[in-house]
Amino acid sequence: MAPPLLAAIDLQTYQQPTHGLNPQQLSYIGTVFAGVTPETLDQALVHLQQSVGRYTNYLGVASLDSIDDVISLLDAGAAKVFVTRQQLSQLLEKNIDQDRIVLCLPGSTREENIEAIAGTQVDVYAHQMQDVEFAEAWLKEYGTDRPDVFVSFSNPTLEDVVRVAKLGAIPVIPAQALKVDAEPGPGLMSVAKLLMANATSDRPDGLFTTLVTDERGIALGLVYSSEESVAKSLETGRGVYQSRKRGLWYKGESSGDVQELVSISLDCDNDCLQFVVRQKGRGFCHLATPTCFGQYRGLSKLQKTLQSRKESAPAGSYTARLFNDSQLLRAKILEEATELCDANTKEDIAFEAADLLYFALTKCVSAGVSLEDVERNLDAKSIKVKRRQGDAKPAFAAQAAAAAATNGTSNDTSTKEAVKEAAEISKSKDDPAGLKNGRIAMRRLVTSKESPKAIQAALQRPSQRSSEKIIGICNPIIEAVKTRGDAAVLEYTHKFEKATSLTSPVLKAPFPEHLMKLAPETAKAIDISFENIRKFHAAQKEEKPLIVETMPGVVCSRFSRSIERVGLYVPGGTAVLPSSALMLGVPALVAGCKKIVLATPPRSDGSVTPEIVYAAHKVGAEVIVLAGGAQAVAAMAYGTESVSKVDKILGPGNQFVTAAKMIVSNDTNAGVSIDMPAGPSEVLVVADASSNPIFVASDLLSQAEHGVDSQVICIAVGLNEEQLAAIEDELDKQANALPRVDIVRGAIEHSLTLVVDSIEEAMKLSNDYAPEHLILQVQDAEKVVDLVENAGSVFIGQWTPESVGDYSAGVNHSLPTFGYAKQYSGVNLGSYIKHITSSNLSYEGLQNVGAAVMELARVEQLEAHRRAVSLRLGVA
Repeated sequence: MAPPLLAAIDLQTYQQPTHGLNPQQLSYIGTVFAGVTPETLDQALVHLQQSVGRYTNYLGVASLDSIDDVISLLDAGAAKVFVTRQQLSQLLEKNIDQDRIVLCLPGSTREENIEAIAGTQVDVYAHQMQDVEFAEAWLKEYGTDRPDVFVSFSNPTLEDVVRVAKLGAIPVIPAQALKVDAEPGPGLMSVAKLLMANATSDRPDGLFTTLVTDERGIALGLVYSSEESVAKSLETGRGVYQSRKRGLWYKGESSGDVQELVSISLDCDNDCLQFVVRQKGRGFCHLATPTCFGQYRGLSKLQKTLQSRKESAPAGSYTARLFNDSQLLRAKILEEATELCDANTKEDIAFEAADLLYFALTKCVSAGVSLEDVERNLDAKSIKVKRRQGDAKPAFAAQAAAAAATNGTSNDTSTKEAVKEAAEISKSKDDPAGLKNGRIAMRRLVTSKESPKAIQAALQRPSQRSSEKIIGICNPIIEAVKTRGDAAVLEYTHKFEKATSLTSPVLKAPFPEHLMKLAPETAKAIDISFENIRKFHAAQKEEKPLIVETMPGVVCSRFSRSIERVGLYVPGGTAVLPSSALMLGVPALVAGCKKIVLATPPRSDGSVTPEIVYAAHKVGAEVIVLAGGAQAVAAMAYGTESVSKVDKILGPGNQFVTAAKMIVSNDTNAGVSIDMPAGPSEVLVVADASSNPIFVASDLLSQAEHGVDSQVICIAVGLNEEQLAAIEDELDKQANALPRVDIVRGAIEHSLTLVVDSIEEAMKLSNDYAPEHLILQVQDAEKVVDLVENAGSVFIGQWTPESVGDYSAGVNHSLPTFGYAKQYSGVNLGSYIKHITSSNLSYEGLQNVGAAVMELARVEQLEAHRRAVSLRLGVA
């Protein structure tokens, strides 16, 4: 809708006017015109940025040479630009909406104007007109069914301006020539008279129906105005109306419920005024409600509620915490945004959107930002003309890819299942995972009744269903860290760990004492474990080089050197695992590695558990990388501004960690090796009639609680129904007593019991499965060890729970999973050592071995090899 007038301002002086309208009074009109030159272009851009929602800006840009500068002004928020004919053509070629363009007419004759507008449907501007009669005649000829016409005069008078306004033209008047006073004085024009020039009333008393709204356009009530009340409202900056009985009505003068004037405008038919106000006090209505139509609803009501709560929420209450704890509020916004993204049904989307809006508006109110501020910015964005590509940042794109797979928004069902199995999340109370007839129970198979193929299928690890899909998710994360370093690591940590307060991706040694505050008993437990692990790994040291004289004068040797730089991945997620920091860090310390980098996911507040910081301190880590998953692996493999590149990465993790380790180890540009493709935890317990059902169940659950992607297997040797039931009863009883029972159920869902007839059959199945942890709760367990071919670590007898290996016995708990125990050892001192061989020959030795060397070189047709010997021996 066309404005009643434009107040022309000088960008350099309008904020400190010597006469005319000040910036606040300009906002009552709401529409301003400013000429822009190359010298004032930057000022114009600043003005547009600072006046969002306050003014609708019309800019004269005929003096600008660059059409890109004109487009930049439109993009920055100019409502319309006043251009030359040449600029018009250039803008239309760039697909700028013609509604955003006003053509400046070049001359002052009828013929010149007709020629200028021929073939166009854009608004026009006749500027610095001297003859009002000519303007009137031309406007009448131009007709009423036409684009908008803007007119300025070289020497404007109120009478001239009103005459052209009544013909539908929009006058452009210098702000210095305008006043809000009812009687503005010589040479000045009343804003009220100009606003009301075209107003019409169908009432006998001549009053104008007036709709009063807030800044969001919500109707507060219906009143009446006169030209006098409009002038008083503009003069005082308040809501002033015309009472049909009492004359001028200064709203809130007696009640205190006053109104601050925002703007005044007419409707499309010029017979209704709209007053936009900021209502103070109890509200607009005499019944002390916000509006004469009752209470606010929706977002307006929520804003009022939050504003009230900000002032009055009891200390320590949830609402007070939201306003005072920026990290809590940030976490809730991220949480609700994720839940909205995950919602699928119409009802769920509406519900989650409401939650997100609640916390987003809390953020706004906390910062003093109103819905009106937000909507003004939305309006500004809606008139942008430059279009961005619109791609998400890599951290968000990667999360979206993972979420699409997890939530099934991807069309690939296998991807969905893959990520679901890899996710370390609890099962919901309504999820039947791990339950059979209301009890937590594993599947049971009797091997004598099943085919070998069926048994093999039952033993398939859930984590092996998804490698290609997981790698596809990891690749963009690794590439982002590789190319953007610290910035990418931080983005992923903010997104995946919700640690949005972090500004650095590392915590550097020496670590502050306050980050390592532990209960004395915890520190003692870590110290005992540290020492036992150190003793066992120190015993693995080679005392001296291996030296062998293979034939007289030919001495071969092998000596060891530590790997110089190692990266240690310590899982986080749903459990605190300082034991992993010890298991990985102590052997590195014993081996003499010069640089130890430890990576672990931080908590949502950006901190690392003090147990892990203390362990990192004890093993001599130079830095803790505050990241998990593929981003942590990539940071250590390639190095960043804050993270040293390492030569080898060790440590367990979920499928994303394992996939990332495999990816970087296969990249020759990374130059990094890995310990093994370790993944989710697993245990296989072999139990016979001598086993204690309580112990068997507890050992199974000790691994099931690691994550829903863990798997536990029980091989029952010759047990009858009663003995099997005893183990199953204990499993259900103990599981339901665990704090992580919902995680346990997820693991139990893909775990099973195999009933076999003999220990030999049990060990064959175990060797085929190649478990990470093998527990032998059987008669003569030490002798059964002789049957073990494939296992990460073995726990012998009823008094050796797997837990001792996880923590304090001294053996390492970083072990091969996925069946890789067939090819890999668990972490040991040798994992941090490289062996170098040497040869040392005397002349006699070269004589003794030379003939064999030259003959084999001849056979392989490597003449330079042969000559390296023959030249030394003087043989042709």
